[in-house]
Amino acid sequence: MKIYTLHKKQKLPISLDEAWAFLCNPANLSKLTPQEMNMKIISGADRPMYAGQVIQYSVTPIPGFKTKWVSEITQYENKTYFVDLQLYGPYAFWHHKHFVHEIEGGVEMEDIIDYKVPFGILGRLLHPVLVKPKLEGIFNYRKEQLEQLFGTY
Repeated sequence: MKIYTLHKKQKLPISLDEAWAFLCNPANLSKLTPQEMNMKIISGADRPMYAGQVIQYSVTPIPGFKTKWVSEITQYENKTYFVDLQLYGPYAFWHHKHFVHEIEGGVEMEDIIDYKVPFGILGRLLHPVLVKPKLEGIFNYRKEQLEQLFGTY
């Protein structure tokens, strides 16, 4: 079983309170997801984030393949970090840690995603040509959207 890791950091010129309020509102996820993924929240985003929260989305990770994604917020420490775990969705395993650190002049956001692709050896063969570039593209889009919303550090 091959587990891959994606690690991203981004600095923004906003307060910890502002960053945390934005990141912990599940409804804002659609603002950070490329439109071609057609991400829609089905349920679970009607209240502020908390440990144990289950959020259901529909998403089109690749053209022509629409699926449901169900995540649970398994850990939550106010203004520090939260963890979402995919319960059902396109990955064989998805564990996403979100950290926010206050720095001089703003915040640093850090994402550590541990994931496993489905379909065994076929998935592993497709990882470097399809999955990894797609994830990199999603997080590049997210970085651009956050900079448009909050400015550059």
